[in-house]
Amino acid sequence: MSEIYLSTEGLDILELFGPRNAKLNLLKEAYPEVQISHRGTSLKISGDKKLTQKVKSKIELLIRLLKEHDQLSVNTVKDVIGDLNPYHTANNHRDSSNIIVYGTRGKKIKARTRNQKKMVLLSESNDILFAIGPAGTGKTYTAVALAVKALKNKLVRKIVLTRPAVEAGESLGFLPGDLKEKIDPYLRPLYDALEDMLPLDKLEQFMNNRTIEVAPLAFMRGRTLDDCFIILDEAQNTTSAQLKMFLTRLGPSAKCIITGDLSQVDLPRSQKSGLREAADLLASVEGIASIYLTSEDVVRHRLVKAIIDAYERQSKEKALSSPSAKISSKEGKQ
Repeated sequence: MSEIYLSTEGLDILELFGPRNAKLNLLKEAYPEVQISHRGTSLKISGDKKLTQKVKSKIELLIRLLKEHDQLSVNTVKDVIGDLNPYHTANNHRDSSNIIVYGTRGKKIKARTRNQKKMVLLSESNDILFAIGPAGTGKTYTAVALAVKALKNKLVRKIVLTRPAVEAGESLGFLPGDLKEKIDPYLRPLYDALEDMLPLDKLEQFMNNRTIEVAPLAFMRGRTLDDCFIILDEAQNTTSAQLKMFLTRLGPSAKCIITGDLSQVDLPRSQKSGLREAADLLASVEGIASIYLTSEDVVRHRLVKAIIDAYERQSKEKALSSPSAKISSKEGKQ
């Protein structure tokens, strides 16, 4: 009996093992006599000495491929298990695997950062996904791309895009026009993403026949949303009651992504955002996942990352200098 330990520290475990350990299970199925377990940053391989050494070499190769390509496809894992050349598959996969959907004029809509790639994987293996992070990290854009992909692949019959109509320091009442004209500016980022991914005539057709529906969150009450891909954007501006209302709209065949930036809550001070509460409350529910994007995922102007980092530092400094933090510090010293 032989036991071998490998370190997985610093590795993207979701990418290495796959959603719900799908890739790791391929190894377990190929070598049923060997026990493979993972805890913390340690991977344990136990069993017959010759077989454990063979599994060790394959896992080390998978780790090397992951480090070299920053991703690991199921086909690459199968190549490694079958003693085929994995580099051919990995190199081909690198060019195409990040493409979520082809947009207008053949534009390749890709997952461009590590957390965006995680977002894609988690969305595929969960029916509800919370994507939380600062501005410019591609949360909404990636979510819309996944919805368009599902529609094109006929996995859903429609897309529903919604946002709470909460003013960022301005008032809806002062905007000109009817209700639709007042609300449309809040939904503009969703329209912009759709226009990148669908020809205008096709988009207009989808909007007219309600294959794609864009509406404020208040319009969701009382509905059952089934066989569709739903995106709730700017969810940091929902109350607990609103978010509960939205989540309980989902039908049996629905998929949902909820995006939000907890550093930009526009609710009145007397109201708490329901986003963090919901993500924490539902964290242990099977089929619901969360991904937290950071300034490292910013894909806008290079200065946006610096701006986000500066505001985060200011927020931490304010928290440390607050009266409650000082009291807590004094109590700790006593």
